[in-house]
Amino acid sequence: MIPLTLAEIAEVVGGTVHHATGDEVVTGGVEFDTRKLTPGGLFLALPGERVDGHDFAARAIGAGAVGVLAGRPVDVPSVLVPPPVGTGEGKTGNAYVLSGDADGAGAAVLAALAKLARHVVDRLPDLTVVGVTGSSGKTSTKDLIAGVLAPLGETIAPPGSFNNELGHPWTALRATASTRFLVLELSARGKGHIAELCRVAPPTVGAVLNVGSAHVGEFGSKQGIAEAKGELVEALPADGVAVLNADDPLVAGMAPRTRARVVLVGERSDAQVRAVDVELDAQARAGFTLVSPQGEARVRLAVHGPHQVGNALTAAAIALELGATPQQVADALGTAERVSAHRMAVSERPDGVTVVNDAYNANPESVKAALKSLATISRSTTPARRSWAVLGPMAELGADHVRAHDEIGRLAVRLDINKLVVVGEDARAMRQGAHLEGSWGEEAVLVPDVAAAVQLLSDEVRPGDVVLVKASNSYGLWRVAEALLEAGSK
Repeated sequence: MIPLTLAEIAEVVGGTVHHATGDEVVTGGVEFDTRKLTPGGLFLALPGERVDGHDFAARAIGAGAVGVLAGRPVDVPSVLVPPPVGTGEGKTGNAYVLSGDADGAGAAVLAALAKLARHVVDRLPDLTVVGVTGSSGKTSTKDLIAGVLAPLGETIAPPGSFNNELGHPWTALRATASTRFLVLELSARGKGHIAELCRVAPPTVGAVLNVGSAHVGEFGSKQGIAEAKGELVEALPADGVAVLNADDPLVAGMAPRTRARVVLVGERSDAQVRAVDVELDAQARAGFTLVSPQGEARVRLAVHGPHQVGNALTAAAIALELGATPQQVADALGTAERVSAHRMAVSERPDGVTVVNDAYNANPESVKAALKSLATISRSTTPARRSWAVLGPMAELGADHVRAHDEIGRLAVRLDINKLVVVGEDARAMRQGAHLEGSWGEEAVLVPDVAAAVQLLSDEVRPGDVVLVKASNSYGLWRVAEALLEAGSK
């Protein structure tokens, strides 16, 4: 963060200085975890489900923090902010603080954090803010964008999927006077959420990847999701750039909603930045020729999965708009590896078992893409390797829950996946779909939990097999992948 005194911070956020003169200067980072504080930092006192950050205020100062941003009084140097009107438990709209924010202290800190982030971004005139959203692939694309922009100048991007009311301003506050690019991932659980995030750090470049079924239970329909995702392009200035997926009609249809110049990306012939001559190697890594108004270059991706082509095109278009050459983009994409955990992480055990850990999140579109990658990897040799799909539930699908899980089970059979292991009762429809599609005997099985899945795989996986693990993150299926890799190292 840029250096600011506690008095300046108080003025920006509408708070008051307590137990301090106000002249104390914050020179370090802003953190909500005392273990990550560095000397000169600012501590965010956020109440959560299990602990309240206000109880750790003294520890934060002891760890080197200059002060605490607090929603209720603490006996250390601090900036105290009042709760926004109408907040309190159940009224903040933020899942992070709902369960522990009866008095609105957490909402107060989050509101102040947003104001502080906006102030810092506005103080950095040479900073270009890039926003990316979509139903799936946001984090992988964010990592690729950061990778292709890094050679052009100092680039800040969030770790993992840090894309909500806390992670968004927290990431923005990592920018300093030397930062050239700030790459932000924007998520939404309702209409207006993305628009609000855009007010925290107004983007100049915005990209929408796709409109899928993730969170359809909350939005009611894919059209409702499209309306929410399009808030990003509506926030762009007239001199900005909107990068839209030409291969997704709901995304391409957002063009009239923005004042910015539109750049279409995809494999369609009308896309300005497109991929031609796409091919996959034995580990489902894509190669293609990048075609753009700035020229052409051959690209060989280091990340896995055919779906990464679209993600890479979005990153390429953004980098080209911000000054990169096609060859610079190709070189950067060729070395840009997976950064965030549990996303198409392909590992091979000493006995030749390949484990694909894609268990961070799951929705119908991403599971279909992962299954296609599994099929590609398993059939890259002669004879083909035995393939396992270990799949858990997909969350937040609303009324489409059973149908969506049924379709995944059927697709696994159509792709000739050898073994389907469905984990948990919430995903039972996958097993039923596979059965109705013609999977008999033990080709598709339902197990109750992660432990049962680990036991089954430990007993039956053979050298040379390929195992995909995927589910919504809350179900913890990444533990299956880690257990497989640990067993293979013994």
